[in-house]
Amino acid sequence: MRLLLVEDDEIEVMKFERIVASKGKCTITKARDGLEAWELLGTMRELPELILLDIKMPRMDGITFLGKIKAEPQLRHIPCVVLTTSKNPTDVHECFQAGICGYLVKPLKLEAYKDLITKLLDYWEANHLWHGKNLS
Repeated sequence: MRLLLVEDDEIEVMKFERIVASKGKCTITKARDGLEAWELLGTMRELPELILLDIKMPRMDGITFLGKIKAEPQLRHIPCVVLTTSKNPTDVHECFQAGICGYLVKPLKLEAYKDLITKLLDYWEANHLWHGKNLS
């Protein structure tokens, strides 16, 4: 599974990479903010099968990034899941309005975070195997 992780906190990136490495089935492309992710999408030979993104980032926040990606016909099909510390109902509402598939609040404890990411990736792998494949 090809993932695009859009996250500005290097510690969060390292935690995520360790968890994904233990699963052994994913490749991760990383971006530090929405602007870098947007630029990366324009250069990728194979688009990600899932985008995981924070919403509070410098240069271009996650909500602005979502608006841009969902406005592009060749990108809008890519599922996006927000992975953030924000429990703000306005953030949740804006993200769903922008077209996300899910909104996950990062737990503070490492084991809970590991469990959340593992369940997310297991779910995506089991239920979205069709993504990116020709169904005809």
